[in-house]
Amino acid sequence: MFDVSLLIERRLNPLDADQIVALHEGLDDTVRYHLLLPVESSTAIMSSSMSALGGQVVPLVEPSALDGIQDEIINIGQDDVAASAQLLVDRGQDVTATLTEDDPVDALLALVKATSSSEVIVLTEPHLVKEFLHVDWTSRAQRKLNVPSVHLLEHVPFDAQR
Repeated sequence: MFDVSLLIERRLNPLDADQIVALHEGLDDTVRYHLLLPVESSTAIMSSSMSALGGQVVPLVEPSALDGIQDEIINIGQDDVAASAQLLVDRGQDVTATLTEDDPVDALLALVKATSSSEVIVLTEPHLVKEFLHVDWTSRAQRKLNVPSVHLLEHVPFDAQR
């Protein structure tokens, strides 16, 4: 079994699934993909929003409402990771799917270790400033991983990523 941990920023589309599978065509081993989709906690989102406003605004959201917001975030995340996994299953792949509220890179490192993954794929939108400063998910993960890793741009054909 050739295990591949796959950190995704949002729901995969058919092009993403085709390209991921194409990376492993011709392998003698069966490939198992381990999808990981991070979601933010409602508390972190609220805290970030308040910081952006200078902390001068009194929150208009009741603490109990944050639970409902978090439930919605989790439901959307579960739908996205399940739909992403299904795209790979539809292409004949073996897939596990996980949602995490932890730091994405820390969760990826734990997943690689737990699954004994031989490879990592990080699939995100372009984040030019973070990539330039090497603080993007891929750069952070590569500093800590002992397995090959590749960064792909989601929803972008291979030819356009060069």
